[in-house]
Amino acid sequence: MGKITKYILWIALCVTVAACGTLPRGAAIQTEITKGADKPEADFAVYPVSKAFLPSVAEWPKTGERGYNWLSHSHGSNAQIIRAGDTLNVIIWDSAENSLLMGPDERSTELSNLRVSEGGSIFVPYVGKVRVADRTPDNARMLLQRQLETVAPGVQVQLSVTEGRINSVDMVGGVSSPGNIRMPDQNFSVMAAISAAGGVNEALTNPQIKLIRSHKTYRTSLQRLFDNPDMDTRLRGGDRVIVEKDPRYFLSLGAAGAESQFDFNRDNVSALDALSIIGGVNDTRANPKGVLVLREYPASALKSGQRGPRQQRVVFTIDLTTSDGLFSARNFHINSGDLVLATESPVSSATVIVGLVGSAFGLVNIASN
Repeated sequence: MGKITKYILWIALCVTVAACGTLPRGAAIQTEITKGADKPEADFAVYPVSKAFLPSVAEWPKTGERGYNWLSHSHGSNAQIIRAGDTLNVIIWDSAENSLLMGPDERSTELSNLRVSEGGSIFVPYVGKVRVADRTPDNARMLLQRQLETVAPGVQVQLSVTEGRINSVDMVGGVSSPGNIRMPDQNFSVMAAISAAGGVNEALTNPQIKLIRSHKTYRTSLQRLFDNPDMDTRLRGGDRVIVEKDPRYFLSLGAAGAESQFDFNRDNVSALDALSIIGGVNDTRANPKGVLVLREYPASALKSGQRGPRQQRVVFTIDLTTSDGLFSARNFHINSGDLVLATESPVSSATVIVGLVGSAFGLVNIASN
């Protein structure tokens, strides 16, 4: 019986070694991913990330995000401008006896809630329609006073304005106090509106500013506005401003510190930034020479006459064991939707095989005894 048991264990040992090619692993080995890239029928291309390669890839189109423009800064009037839809409150003062504008023993009368019509005018008794749109409150006051002086020579006028829809903007979300915000003047900027709404929600990752004007959408990041004050464009009545988290993301799989989906926490995320965000690579399992970035380009990137990749599917390889690889990784930008794959070290699989073989020999020795 001892010889039979020993024979059975030797068979189990051979089966174990033969099955080592399909041992459970946490990630693929680099050669498994890049195998066949040099063949004419390959549907993907492999590019090592190096100092010499960076200028070329910088000219390739970005993937995974829609391009938006932003409006340059412009200066407007620091004065308030009356628009259609605004509401005026007018107080008329007249000290003359038997004034047509006052009742007995009255020295002032108030015309409240005078809504500026679509045509830009208000109605004033004894004067009729008066166009006040596109004027400052002080200019409109002087116009009313001149016209009322034809009826009451000593009249004086006070005027105040409550902004309507055309003289306000909507802070839709991403701020402490969203809602409709009145524009105090024509130099009211995006940053001023965010401040008036209580500031940006602190929970947002790399906040993005979306400005909707008429049927066009413009986008930039809050950090860019901080760094470039000349980008703090002024708003127009009816604009809608939305503050939201950066919608871009990348994925992490394999022998990495964490396997998950990660948001962009800044405008430009490099390969080294991405590795830091995911917690690096596993010290005992990962191949530091085989960090891969998988990306898929649109078909338009392959058109003749344009600088771009050879194939739509691209694998970028990063070697973290050389100075060129590390420096280049710091200057290689991750695109939205990229997959950062930390491949398994071949040594890790070899260690498992040795462990299995050693275990099998131990069983054989036990059976022999």
